Amino acid sequence: MSGVDEAGDRYVVGVDYGTLSGRALVVRIRDGAELGTAVHEYRNAVISSALPDGGTPLPPDWALQDPEDYREVLRRAVPAAVAAAGVDPAHVVGIGIDFTACTVLPTLADGTPLCEVPELRQRPHSWVKLWKHHAAQPHADRINALAHERGEPWIGRYGGKISAEWQFAKGLQLLEEDPEVYRRAERFIEAADWIVWQLCGVETRNVCTAGYKGIVQDGKYPSTDYLTALNPDFGDFVAKLDGPLLPLGDKAGELTAQAADWTGLPAGIAVAVGNVDAHVTAASAQALHPGRLVAIMGTSTCHVVNGEHPAEVAGMCGVVDGGISAGAWGYEAGQSGVGDIFGWFVKHAAPAEVASHERLTELAAAQPVGAHGLVALDWWNGNRSLLVNHDLSGMIVGLTLATRPEDIYRAVLEATAYGTRMIIEAFVEAGVSVDDLVIAGGLTSNKLLMQIYADVTNRPLGIIGSAQGPALGSAIHAAVAAGAYPSIHEASQAMGRVNEAVYRPDPDRVRAYDALYAEYRALHDHFGRGANDVMLRLRAIRNAAVESAASQHETALEVVA
Repeated sequence: MSGVDEAGDRYVVGVDYGTLSGRALVVRIRDGAELGTAVHEYRNAVISSALPDGGTPLPPDWALQDPEDYREVLRRAVPAAVAAAGVDPAHVVGIGIDFTACTVLPTLADGTPLCEVPELRQRPHSWVKLWKHHAAQPHADRINALAHERGEPWIGRYGGKISAEWQFAKGLQLLEEDPEVYRRAERFIEAADWIVWQLCGVETRNVCTAGYKGIVQDGKYPSTDYLTALNPDFGDFVAKLDGPLLPLGDKAGELTAQAADWTGLPAGIAVAVGNVDAHVTAASAQALHPGRLVAIMGTSTCHVVNGEHPAEVAGMCGVVDGGISAGAWGYEAGQSGVGDIFGWFVKHAAPAEVASHERLTELAAAQPVGAHGLVALDWWNGNRSLLVNHDLSGMIVGLTLATRPEDIYRAVLEATAYGTRMIIEAFVEAGVSVDDLVIAGGLTSNKLLMQIYADVTNRPLGIIGSAQGPALGSAIHAAVAAGAYPSIHEASQAMGRVNEAVYRPDPDRVRAYDALYAEYRALHDHFGRGANDVMLRLRAIRNAAVESAASQHETALEVVA
């Protein structure tokens, strides 16, 4: 790619909304050159213990966000990225966004978030529920049980289970725990679609989140009859979700004068349909053809791969026609804790003298496969695929008085690789090819981790050629929405990039990991498939203890008052 701008060059902006921050990236359309970037950290980050400014306490497993943090990304990161790029904003012709999914919020009919309605601000259910809000697991369990009891045709396309993270579980929790907020919610919308609404003044729904997180299959949501069987007052939920459903890469609308003022971009430029951070990355990794799985590895991991036909894959997050790109069936799976687990160990469990990823990686890399004598289950944040149960928890087997911090660190690295292998094997067993992997996200810099993944999965690993995979993918979609390319496929070839087969499996390490993986799989099935529900019982005991302590505290405060 040329680093020199040419006369007539045009640019697009991709905005990637993550768990803790939003990033804007300015990209040249003709070759995908990344010219400037900026990050804005969310002021309120993840709200998990109490609402902001000393507000209402939150129960266990809640994870909320503030929509004002999302607007601030537009006000701060976008102008800063354009300034860093040194381009004339008048030459920017489109903007695209991606978001963590399923991150959803209730709003009024005009898009006003309910948490910004004064009398509802101290009601937790009025706020954005982040993807890792897992308090709706009992509601997901009921959704799944009833779907199987009734033989609902859509349940098989989600691997047999709807996740607690998704729209319907969170919506049912909202109804049953705060009926007033549910009634006031005229719209219930993915943050990806909400921020697009903020940009162009037009409400749309993208086929990606609607399909994977909103149970849209063959153009239809679950029936009203099914929803009222869950709860008689839940029959209107689809009316809160339904909106113009647009394919990825389409133009949702044009940048409004207000949004132009926020971003410093020209009013009237193309705003692309919203997307999901993982799925949009397939375009930037040049991974739209069937058989190439993209693993976007950060705090969690999302696995996406295109297939040529629909198949029912046990434990998958879903299969959606056009869910990644037009003309293919997009498959999604995921692990709800990866980088978060490594971070937990460094922050809370590693001794001070080795409490850094760099030092622990250096020490762990010096040992041969299996030398630590450990196997871990990577469920610190529950299990998204294949078990779809966020009440599960982590485990380490084999600890002795000789176990060192680097042993545990390597064991949890390996555990996440085993979880990915479980997902790959489920795809292959269902007839969905996985020939190679492309890794994207912040964890690609850990060479030990990447080699472990190559050896555990016994597949070559490519590395995306951009450190900003989601933001670049959003920019690619913006280029298509602006009419610069006829489709995502052409735009991906021109603007995306990948370093092929950077890591290759070593036969000796593959054999060693096969033996360890067999033990992981045995533990996975024993603790995850009902043979021993100790993890679920422990979580119930914990929740009861926390709730009892909170109740006693509130009673004490009332007595003092």
